[in-house]
Amino acid sequence: MRNIFCETMVKHSDDSNFIFLTGDLGYMALEPLQKAAGPRFINAGVSEQNMISVAAGLASQGLSPWAYSIAPFIYARPLEQVRNDVCIHDLPVKLVGNGGGYGYGVMGASHHAIDDYGILLTLLNMHVFVPAFRADVPPIVERLIKLEHPSYLRLGKDEQPKNFELPPYASWRHLLKGDGPTLLIVGPLAGEILNGFKELPPSDRPSVWVLTELPIVHHHLPAAFKADLERSNHLVVAEEHVAHGGVGEMLSRILLLAGEAPKKFSHYCAQGYVSGFYGSQNFHRKESNLTAETILKELKK
Repeated sequence: MRNIFCETMVKHSDDSNFIFLTGDLGYMALEPLQKAAGPRFINAGVSEQNMISVAAGLASQGLSPWAYSIAPFIYARPLEQVRNDVCIHDLPVKLVGNGGGYGYGVMGASHHAIDDYGILLTLLNMHVFVPAFRADVPPIVERLIKLEHPSYLRLGKDEQPKNFELPPYASWRHLLKGDGPTLLIVGPLAGEILNGFKELPPSDRPSVWVLTELPIVHHHLPAAFKADLERSNHLVVAEEHVAHGGVGEMLSRILLLAGEAPKKFSHYCAQGYVSGFYGSQNFHRKESNLTAETILKELKK
C-alpha cells in the first residue's frame, strides 16, 4: 500500500499548504513524492518526537502536514507529543504508520504495531483509518485531506484475492454473503480470510464485512450490518490488534449500550508472542489464530 499512498500523495503535492515529514524513512519508495513536493518534503531525521511537534506547529499556522514513519515510531515513540501537541489542540496532523500489525515480521516487537489504534483512540479528537486493500488508499486520502482533526493512517500489505471484485469504498462494506455468523474484519487481514472463504458455498461460510474507519459510532452502523447481525445472532471480530482497546471491545460496548448485543460473540485478535519467537507476518497470524482455516474450524465447533 505504500506505493499507492505515494502515488496519491504526489497528486496532491501541488497544494501550497501540503508538507510531508518523514522520520528518515521511505527510501526506494517515496522518491517520487520527494521530487514533486521539493522543499515541502522534509526529512526530520531519526527524531520522531521533534517531528510531531514540528508538524503540530505547522498545522497551527494553517498548513497541512503529514508525518510518516514505521508504525510504532509514529505513535508509540512520540506519544507524548501526539497527545499534548496535536490531539489536545485538535490540530489536523496526519500521522502515517507503515507496516501495521505484525507487518515488519522478523524485525520483532519493537517494529510491530499491534496496539496502535487502541492507544491512539484514547486520545482526544483522534480518527483512525485502516485500509484493507490497495484501492482503499486514494479515497481514504481524500477523506484525510478534508478532515480537520488529528488522524492516523495505518498502512499494510495489499492482500486482495485474485479475481475478487471489491464493492465501492465505504467505511463499512459487505464483502461476502454467507449463512453463518456475521464476521467483521479490520484492515488487510480481510484479504487472507476472504481468500479462504470465497470458494465455499454460502451455507458453509460466515457473512463477511470489513471495517476501515474508527472510532465506531452507533448511529453510523449500517442498517444492513445490523440486520445481518440480527439474522445470525453471532458476532465475530477478527483484527490484527490486541484485544484491549480493539474493535471487538469497541463494538461490543456500543451494541450492549444500545441493547442490541447478539447472543454469541467471538473475537480473534493478536495474541502477542505465543511461542516467544519472531517470524513473518503470517507466522504471527497463525500463532494468534488469525487465519481463515482456524476461524472456520473454531466456528464449526
